[in-house]
Amino acid sequence: MAHPISAFQAAYISIEVLIALVSVPGNILVIWAVKMNQALRDATFCFIVSLAVADVAVGALVIPLAIIINIGPQTEFYTCLMVACPVLILTESSILALLAIAVDRYLRVKIPVRYKSVVTPQRAAVAITCCWIVSFLVGLTPLFGWNNLNKMRRTQELNSSHTEFVITCQFETVISMEYMVYFNFFVWVLPPLLLMLLIYLEVFNLIRKQLNKKVSSSSNDPQKYYGKELKIAKSLALVLFLFALSWLPLHVLNCITLFCPSCQTPHILTYIAIFLTHGNSAMNPIVYAFRIKKFRTAFLQIWNQYFCCKTNKNATSTTTAETGT
Repeated sequence: MAHPISAFQAAYISIEVLIALVSVPGNILVIWAVKMNQALRDATFCFIVSLAVADVAVGALVIPLAIIINIGPQTEFYTCLMVACPVLILTESSILALLAIAVDRYLRVKIPVRYKSVVTPQRAAVAITCCWIVSFLVGLTPLFGWNNLNKMRRTQELNSSHTEFVITCQFETVISMEYMVYFNFFVWVLPPLLLMLLIYLEVFNLIRKQLNKKVSSSSNDPQKYYGKELKIAKSLALVLFLFALSWLPLHVLNCITLFCPSCQTPHILTYIAIFLTHGNSAMNPIVYAFRIKKFRTAFLQIWNQYFCCKTNKNATSTTTAETGT
């Protein structure tokens, strides 16, 4: 049986539930906005939808599983492993979606004339599919064998079968720190983040070169185009910055755990790092609403059409009925 929930665990669960209640509706609103607004149908916003899907899954799936792991139930080893893996899949999916967005913005400013013929909806769909396939392969690697099962057997000197191996389910109990640091962080998190940083620096460099050119009065369209691209690039770079800010602390703590086993990391720092990773899923819709006009317009349209107007229609119907009476 699981131990009774402490006051600290209750506070942790409350914060996690609050994050989920913000993250899920916010990202569903992003998906809804892209679906109903024709102006949000290009490749960039398709990649943003993929990112939003991952963020919805964080709120609806990962956070409940994280709460279960925090409580620490007694489970079979591979059951606990399956509970721990979804966060790895969705983290990688978010990183690859951000990378796809960065490459898309680069192509927009590097080859603006040929962009639509190069980045077609079909190619964008293939890219999104590939991102999710890679995410599942990376996130499910612990299930393929890179986990702590053998280490736990050696430590506890057990020779029982897998089905009889019952543990207290905790993330670090089943997920290998070697996998988290050497494979997950050093291969699939840090290099893509550094690559995205370089891409956005080049995007800003290309845009500023175009904007600094002396243009004639007949060249307003390129100026307008690159000015708009600069605004969107800044907003999406902010999304990337918030992602890095939210996830790097937890990976740094993982590195400390692996390379300095004797170092005692305060539990409160671990919880703060976990809150940051989950809270990142709730940040993006806020960034879109305040920084990208197309999203702000779509959000207001949804609000007016599906919430305010229904109330107004009901009120109008009531008024009309009363007047007729």
